[in-house]
Amino acid sequence: MPNTVLVTGGSGLVGKAIEHIINTEAEGSRFGKLPGEKWIFARSADGDLRDVEQTKKMYEKYKPTHVIHLAALVGGLFKNMKYKLTFLRDNLAINSNVLEISHQNKVEKVISCLSTCVFPDKVEYPLDENKIHIGEPHDSNFGYAYAKRMVDVQDRAYKEEFGDNFTSAIPTNVFGPHDNFQLEDAHVIPALIHKCYLAKQNKTPFVVAGSGKPLRQFIYSYDLAKLFIWMLRSYDDVTPLILSVGEDEEVSIKQVADAIVKAVGFKGEYTFDTTRADGQFRKPASNGKLMGLVGDFKFTPFEDALDNTVAWFVANYENARK
Repeated sequence: MPNTVLVTGGSGLVGKAIEHIINTEAEGSRFGKLPGEKWIFARSADGDLRDVEQTKKMYEKYKPTHVIHLAALVGGLFKNMKYKLTFLRDNLAINSNVLEISHQNKVEKVISCLSTCVFPDKVEYPLDENKIHIGEPHDSNFGYAYAKRMVDVQDRAYKEEFGDNFTSAIPTNVFGPHDNFQLEDAHVIPALIHKCYLAKQNKTPFVVAGSGKPLRQFIYSYDLAKLFIWMLRSYDDVTPLILSVGEDEEVSIKQVADAIVKAVGFKGEYTFDTTRADGQFRKPASNGKLMGLVGDFKFTPFEDALDNTVAWFVANYENARK
């Protein structure tokens, strides 16, 4: 029987990227679909995964053999700080339902998507796969972080008690087409793209919050999609795997803003508001384990990926999430 791959959260940034790669890579190629394989990109309209009965119905309808679990209640820093219990409760429910119904339906493999916020706040850098549970996560989003950490605990428990092939991926900062470009609630790259675009349209200054000095590792959503497909085919260890560019590819927020100004074609006044907080200066993650396993893999150069993202946003401005 050919495989049926169910992607939860299929309409989000990473889900859309996986759909793009599956539809554009040659069948049977390294990142393409297998002959006869079926891919289903589920969205919230297909069922509320917080509800166990709706989750069961989704599985009865699609009969997945494999699951890439991306669905989650997510939000920016402010939302995480305000709704800690909601983020904890809803994400625990979503993850518990997906894993339990996957177990009941004898799904061959589940890969869940975690976040680097699962790591302890006080930790020695670089982050690696062995440091997830050695201390408490940052207080600003502990509800979300603990819910995501529990996926790793559940994966191990299902593996030890029942032999289920459940694992997780931990991407660093993801960006690309179909991102959430809201000005207040989005992550740094999509928020700055939208802000710079409006500054160009309205002929107003482009002001970036903070000093521009903090460093981050950004992964292009299409590269991340390929790594998820590779994991689906080739990674069967229960230990989560960090999916990221190397530590040597950290980019400062100023470099990000410079690249956005160039890509948008903004010619106006461009400044940094140093009265605004910077957040953590850096939180590098090691991709050593990934690169030792994936073999030959080339990441898209940051500026090329950013140009593609800006071009997508401008072309899809009316329909983009903003």
